[in-house]
Amino acid sequence: MLKKVHHIGIAVPGLEEGAAIWGANGIGLVEEGREDVTSAQTRVAMFPVGESRIELLEAMSEDSPVGRFLNNRGPGIHHICFEVDDIESEIERLRGLGLRVLGNPPTPGAHGSLVAFLHPKDTGGVLIELNQFPEASGNP
Repeated sequence: MLKKVHHIGIAVPGLEEGAAIWGANGIGLVEEGREDVTSAQTRVAMFPVGESRIELLEAMSEDSPVGRFLNNRGPGIHHICFEVDDIESEIERLRGLGLRVLGNPPTPGAHGSLVAFLHPKDTGGVLIELNQFPEASGNP
């Protein structure tokens, strides 16, 4: 079951450039932290807003998913992430509805989470991320 929108992922050429737009000296959000997600070859910066976050995504290589996105589409909204309690059962439920899950999930995500992505061709052109946080994490 989907609990809430955890974050909206935005692909940016660089975290510094993105932070200048979204951060305290731009739109006014306060940066929560940065992390390298090596499994996705991506650097992320999180900006809380209410119960959700803006997640800026910088490619660590041009052949990473975010690198390919930037090369094909340029900067912009990359995905919408929903928090779930049990990612394995959610993947199974969504596959049962005929939705394709990308790769061999779940895979490691930021903050010790497990993630899976739904194919955008099955979701009206929107890349959907499912995210399960460790129970003791306090959910960043």
